[in-house]
Amino acid sequence: MFINLDFESKEPIYVQLIHQIIEGIAKGKIQPGEALPSVRSLAADIGINLHTVNKAYQHLKQEGFILIHRQKGVVVNPEGVPEADDAYRDQLKSKLHPLIAESICRKVSEQEFSELCSQLFTEFNEGKGGK
Repeated sequence: MFINLDFESKEPIYVQLIHQIIEGIAKGKIQPGEALPSVRSLAADIGINLHTVNKAYQHLKQEGFILIHRQKGVVVNPEGVPEADDAYRDQLKSKLHPLIAESICRKVSEQEFSELCSQLFTEFNEGKGGK
């Protein structure tokens, strides 16, 4: 797997793991229905506590990115990630709120912020093969 954690980062390991798995799905590196490593296996492979992996997997399950089966193990949701609804859009807005506030404080213009977002969307779409 393509997981690359920064153990020196202020961002918790489980959050980094969540972000990297979601990024893998977004870029098409991990396909719907594809199996992910077991909690124990992934923890051993990247040298972290299995409770950290379990916490990340539980969050991803709760958000609809993965399914956890007793027999099949961990798989990316075969039906794909649930589409954005009003609750997701509200959550997105609350996450963007402090980023925009800090950007304004740091004199990042609305245009520059929008361009950064566009660049990231392009990056993800290119990583997915232009889909």
